[in-house]
This record gives sequence, C-alpha cells and structure tokens, in this order.
Amino acid sequence: MTHRALRLRLDPAALQENWRWLQRTAGVAAGAAVKADGYGLGAVEVTRLLADVGCRDFFVSTWAEAEALGPLPGDARVAVLHGVGPKDMAAALGGKARPVLNTAEQVQRWKAECGGRPCDVMVDTGMNRLGLRSDEIGLLDGLAIDTLHSHLSCADEDNVMNHVQRDRFAAIAASVTARRYAIANSAGICLGRDYSFDLVRPGLALYGGVPRGEAAGHIVQVAFPEAEIVQRRTIPAGESCGYGATWTATANTEVAIINIGYADGYLRCFTGKGAARAGTRPLPLVGRVSMDLIAIDVSAAPELGEGDWVTLDYSLPEAAEVSGLSQYELLTGLSQRLERRWT
Repeated sequence: MTHRALRLRLDPAALQENWRWLQRTAGVAAGAAVKADGYGLGAVEVTRLLADVGCRDFFVSTWAEAEALGPLPGDARVAVLHGVGPKDMAAALGGKARPVLNTAEQVQRWKAECGGRPCDVMVDTGMNRLGLRSDEIGLLDGLAIDTLHSHLSCADEDNVMNHVQRDRFAAIAASVTARRYAIANSAGICLGRDYSFDLVRPGLALYGGVPRGEAAGHIVQVAFPEAEIVQRRTIPAGESCGYGATWTATANTEVAIINIGYADGYLRCFTGKGAARAGTRPLPLVGRVSMDLIAIDVSAAPELGEGDWVTLDYSLPEAAEVSGLSQYELLTGLSQRLERRWT
C-alpha cells in the first residue's frame, strides 16, 4: 500500500460516548445524521460504530448516500432527508430507505407510486427551507407516516424562534398521525426535553462539535488531523518563510515543513493563528498556509525531524473561533487526501 503522509485519526469511543450523552440528555431515542459521508469521517464506519451502541435511526441527504451505506446492521433504519424526486423512485422502491417527503409534489408522487408504504414527512415551522407549509397538512391524509419532522432554524442561539417553532410543531403533531415526532438536532437537544418529542437527530455533536454551551465539557473531540514532517530547517534571524514573506524570524528559528495545506481543507484562514502539537507542546504556525504545506515553529521539539508526525490543533469549538469557519465546515471540508483511521 502506498504510504500516505496525511491522516485523520478518529476516536471510536469518543463518537459512541457523544451519542450516549446526547441520548441521555434528550431522554428519548437518538438517531444520527450521517449525511456528507458521516460529516467527513466515513459514514459506513460511523453507522456501524453507532449501531453497536444502540443507534437505530440514520439520516442521509440523498439516495446516493443511502446506497453508499450498504446493508444496515440489524434492525437499523435510514431516512433520506431530501425526499423523493421524479428520478429517485427506482432507488426508493428498490431499497429499504424511507424518504422524508418535503413538498406537495413529493407527497402526491409517493401516494401515486408507493401505496401504503411507510415514509417520513418534513413540515416547515418557520425555517422556510424544506417542508410542507401548514396549509398543505391536509395532503398527508392516507399516508403511513413513520416520523413527522421539522427543523429548528436558531437552536444554536437563544432566540424566540426556538419556542415559536416548538409550539408550532406541537400543534401540527396533534393533528397529524405518525408513529413518532422529531424536531431537535444537536443544538435542539441542548434546549431541553420540551424539544425531544419521540426522537432526536444529532449530527455535529456526535463528531465533536459543541453546538451550545450546555454541551461543553460533555462532548469530546473525535477527529484529529495528523501530518508528516517533510523537512526540518533553521531559518536565520531576519529571513522570512512562505509566500508573501509575511513572517520574519526575529531570531534563529527551528521550523518544520508539514505535509498539509488548503488543498487538504486546512485553509488559509489559519495563517498566523493555527498550531500543531508534539504531545502537549504547542508548535505555532509561521507564514502563510499554502496548497500542500505549512511551516511550524518546532523550537520546543528538538527531537522532531523528517518523517515524524504532528497533530494539528483541531478541537472544533476552538478551531472555529480561531479560523472564523463554522464547526461544520471544519469537519466536512477535510479532503480525501487524509486517510481516515479509526484507532
């Protein structure tokens, strides 16, 4: 196998414990959003690991993502959040995944071609993205609805919209027959059990993101980008490093050139702010992030040289604050150059 100089070290125990905490906090069954290839970690392995600890509901965006999951373990189920378009019917009829119907057209299509086969439904309670409007609820008569969903637009903030959407959803749920009702994502779980209903759909927090302050200290890091040192060099005082000569050594400085850059998802916004670590010792970034390389100050790590590995500082809340990126972007933006390695 060809040697790869980049990897994403993944902690299965952290993933599983994050799911357990979210389920305990919600007090109801917790599913898992595994769309975008498990937020970039690898949906097949994420699904297997979470199924091992009791997760039975998985959510993807498209039918291609549902197919990529392969056979689900045991009695696990998958729902396709974007519903069923006219070109999706063959996939919908040929597999076990359920669509989450979002529009009047999707409801009519499902009724016409799938009879009494179970489906999920999304209703809009104020986000104005996907979901049936309140005046379209009557179209649901005759459907075998497994789960009625809505989605909170401001759950990561203390916003009156949270209460408004929760109350609107409760009113709709009282008039629509379904096996289960669900509105809360990771942040919604942190708002309290009034938002739990029968099922919650965590995503970000499973993977180490902290959606609200209530989760701090409970959600732990899952993904650790690691990169190999290409070269170690001494930069003399007064000389610069990297494009634009934006950093100049004030004294002779030991620098390592690292095999990661913006083509890998480690973006230029980390310039002047990012860092790596050797054990617990911080190794600050010097100069600009380039396409395939960064430079770090390794004066505190005299033992490091070509072929050694360092871990990038990538705890999601802190990395988001440093970079200005969302925690979601930090995870899903990591490229496939990084070998996903569960350890």
